[in-house]
Amino acid sequence: MGDYENWEKECKAVRKENGALLDKFEKWLADKGLKEKTIRNHLGNVDFYINEYLLYYDPITRPEHGVSAILGFFEDWFPRKALWANPANVKSMAASIKKFYQFLVEQGMVENDDVQELKEKIKAGLPDWMEAAEI
Repeated sequence: MGDYENWEKECKAVRKENGALLDKFEKWLADKGLKEKTIRNHLGNVDFYINEYLLYYDPITRPEHGVSAILGFFEDWFPRKALWANPANVKSMAASIKKFYQFLVEQGMVENDDVQELKEKIKAGLPDWMEAAEI
C-alpha cells in the first residue's frame, strides 16, 4: 500500500473516532437547551475544523491537539480553503470551536487552561479575522 493509501486509511479511522465524538457533542449541545438549527450549525463547523483542517496535514491530529492550532486555522487555512468564508461564518465558526473545546474540557480530554488560552486568542483575533473575510 502506498503513502497516499495509508494516509487515507488513517484519516478514515480518525474520522470514525471524530464521528463518535461529534455524536456526544450533539447530545451535550441538546442537553444545554440549544435549538436544532443551532446544534446543526455547531456540528457542521466543528466537523469542518476537526475533519478537514486538523487532518489536512497529518492524520494523527486528534481534536484534543487542535486546541493549539486555532491561529493557523483562522489566519491562514480557513480564508484560503473555505471560499464561502465571510464575517458571519468566521464569527459562527469561532463560537462553535469555543463550545466544542468547552465540551472537551468537560470530557476530560483537554485542560481548562488550554481552552481559556484558546478563547483569549479567539477574542483577540476575531475582529481581524472577520475584517479579512470581507475582502
